[in-house]
Amino acid sequence: MKNKFILFVALCSSIAAFSQKTWTLKEAVDQALIKNISIQQNKLSVKLAEKNVAIAKGNFLPNLNGSSSGNYNVGLSPDQTGILTNTNNFNGSLNLSSSGIIFNGFRNTNTYKQAQLGVESSLYDLKKIENDISLRVVNTYLNVLFAKENLEVASVQAAISKKQIEAAKARFEAGAIAKGELLNFQSTAANDLQSVILQENALDLALLNIAQLLQEPVKGFDVAPIEVETPSVNLLYDNSTAVFQKSLDYMPEIANAKLAIENADFNIEIAKSAFLPTLSYNLGAGTSYFHQFNNLFPGQTNNSFGTQFFDRFQYGAGISLNIPIFNRFQTKNRVAQSLINKEVSVMSLESQKLILKQTIEQAFLDVKSGLKTFQAATISLTAQKEAFKNAQERYNYGTMTLFDFDLVRTRLVSAESAMIRSKYDYVFKTKVLQFYSGELILE
Repeated sequence: MKNKFILFVALCSSIAAFSQKTWTLKEAVDQALIKNISIQQNKLSVKLAEKNVAIAKGNFLPNLNGSSSGNYNVGLSPDQTGILTNTNNFNGSLNLSSSGIIFNGFRNTNTYKQAQLGVESSLYDLKKIENDISLRVVNTYLNVLFAKENLEVASVQAAISKKQIEAAKARFEAGAIAKGELLNFQSTAANDLQSVILQENALDLALLNIAQLLQEPVKGFDVAPIEVETPSVNLLYDNSTAVFQKSLDYMPEIANAKLAIENADFNIEIAKSAFLPTLSYNLGAGTSYFHQFNNLFPGQTNNSFGTQFFDRFQYGAGISLNIPIFNRFQTKNRVAQSLINKEVSVMSLESQKLILKQTIEQAFLDVKSGLKTFQAATISLTAQKEAFKNAQERYNYGTMTLFDFDLVRTRLVSAESAMIRSKYDYVFKTKVLQFYSGELILE
């Protein structure tokens, strides 16, 4: 019985440990890429594009069709000799036919290549969404770590306030301070406790956001800490141009815009193919069966199905050449449309490059601004720590009022929060810049 109890406790512990999985950043990104609905939809788009390739490939093959017919006739109809007589008879036939394209201005070839481009384009669309989701996960993940640090700072301040209440009580009982000062300490401690509650709520909300992004239950959900070192004062890149040049070979939207130009070229060739003749072939084979039920000549009988099947068997082959002469200028205008559409695709590529360049320039400026904000916050925090240390000594010696001491303490808390916020803001903006250069590594 004791062993069963131990086994039960171990099982419950393992289940609890499993339900409280701690997600690393890479695991979170991988999970989001698996579960996200938009990604699943785009994967289906890739499969549809692959089927378009299979359909286009099938255009190179001949078709094959079979047909059969049967007719029962009563009244005047041709007998076996072809003379119209009042007979009851049955006519049946079996046929096979096949046709295919020998040449159609390379339309099938260009359609097949265009369908292959469609698969590549769908894959680039999928990659674009995966990139967006990955950045969202990184952002929400860092928000959780940011909330945890804020909660830690708030908890430390609440602990300090609790100790100050104890010290104030001792001084009040010794008659060193008035009761009003003790009440002020208690009020400050209550505010710090409220701050802890607010930070706990912020952490719960941050965990909820990332859990929903991963489509995981929020209960027991947590993320693993990552080493967010003090950001370097040196920028990763000297200017945004270097990042932009790298991004041209990495970002899927640029590659997709280039594919659109290739696709437009194929549309032009397909439209031009209507100027050229089409050469096709057809093959056919068939047989028939005739059975007369009455008015047979003396000694006349119906031949068996097998005999008629071979006697009436016939086959043939043909070639058809279709030469376009005049089609109301439809082909000419379609070619002109295709040329205009190519110009649109070229302009779309330039537009995508411009948007990407502006985005990277903004991201680069955000990093520079984030670095300056972090440096200023660091300097401010160092100064506020020294000011708080000096204020604490002055208050203990009675040369500073409680009101002034609380002001210094409030500035310290604000400086700590500003430093944490600027640190994570700078780290995320740096990762965004690394993402555009293709150097973002998730661990």
